[in-house]
Amino acid sequence: MITIGQLARYVGVSTKTIRVYHDKGLLPEPDRDASGYRRYGAKDAIDLIKIRTLAEAGVPLARIRDLRSATDREFQHALGEIDDELTTHIQSLRATQGRLRQLAAGRQAPLPADIGGHLEDLVRWGFSPRWVDLQRDLWILVFATHPNEAITFFQDQTETLANPALRELFLAYDDAHDLDADDPRIDDLAHRITEATRERYRRNPPPALDAASEIPALIQSTVNAASPAWRRLDTLIRAHLDT
Repeated sequence: MITIGQLARYVGVSTKTIRVYHDKGLLPEPDRDASGYRRYGAKDAIDLIKIRTLAEAGVPLARIRDLRSATDREFQHALGEIDDELTTHIQSLRATQGRLRQLAAGRQAPLPADIGGHLEDLVRWGFSPRWVDLQRDLWILVFATHPNEAITFFQDQTETLANPALRELFLAYDDAHDLDADDPRIDDLAHRITEATRERYRRNPPPALDAASEIPALIQSTVNAASPAWRRLDTLIRAHLDT
């Protein structure tokens, strides 16, 4: 018979771990001898080795208690279930890792891969970092709130920017950020954008998000708040389109 300290040393665990196994009902607690010490035998050591092996394999302590009395068939079935649970957990951890890496790369919310390519195109075409960051944030909002409609909305914008003439208007919109709101170039740009919009959607209306949604107005208000010139551009374009 050996003491708890000797048992812990032989099996390779701490005495605290053995006491936890006692408390959890995994390892029966032996009687104490005349001196008040617990004394352990070979069976206790064998049982402890089995418990340690299962615990190191990732089996929860609550499941180990059930497995201690399981038949071989029940044991194999339980291990299969635990393996499936671990696989699911690993997949979840990998997804979390991916999100953390996105955050580390400055992408604070997930976006479809096409959006990333689109944002790179904006940089290549000469749009300002301010405009690219704004577009990223707005697409995050659109895809998070209207996932079923967002792709159509996005495809319309990519088709618009694929047209060099229309792309130049967007670049001019970007450049107008720093103009005074009463600069006459704002009036000219608003007129050009209005005419281009009418021509592009002469046969078919542009795609729109849910008519009852407040998101389109929220998006435009975000753009307008970034620049007094942009705010006046929006006012003029709306007025021209309504006439």
